[in-house]
Amino acid sequence: MSSYGISFDQETCVSREFTEYCPDLRDVSFNDCISSVKVIGQPWVLYEHPHCQGAQFYFEEGECRSVEWHEVISSLEQVKEDLTNPQITLYEDQNYGGRSITLNCETNLMFGNFNDMISSCRVDRGAWVLYEHPNRGGRSILVRAGREFPSIGWIDNQVSWARPLKPGRPKITAEGPFQKGVYK
Repeated sequence: MSSYGISFDQETCVSREFTEYCPDLRDVSFNDCISSVKVIGQPWVLYEHPHCQGAQFYFEEGECRSVEWHEVISSLEQVKEDLTNPQITLYEDQNYGGRSITLNCETNLMFGNFNDMISSCRVDRGAWVLYEHPNRGGRSILVRAGREFPSIGWIDNQVSWARPLKPGRPKITAEGPFQKGVYK
């Protein structure tokens, strides 16, 4: 599926289309100036510092006219994992030990026995965002299928909310004898 993000610098009225990972926006003269984002297809992650470091901001398909921390974005990458049918298993202890809970949808962990108890996780399918506070609040971390998380680092014993990133809608362009157009 083709996917791209379009970013806009409000001050100079310049837009830029990104179709692949950009580890340092200084290299394309677009550092610290993104003020809005339009995503078509798969989600994108924008980062505070070059090489995917610092605070993370997640954008799924659609438009965001005002980007939080809008003048600090220094790198970005597309989420390429298959995001259909997401699944994550959260563990109470490091190295996948202790009690566990398996999730398939966005979940508020405050109302169960796992609030602020997560120390490791396995992402079976998709890409998930783990948040420090309920309702997608506080600091966050992106965890993805195919990568190991025997310890979730700084967010250890602080996770209160988990949500899978949603896949973009496939777009099909068709031409026939009577019409041509884009179908969603």
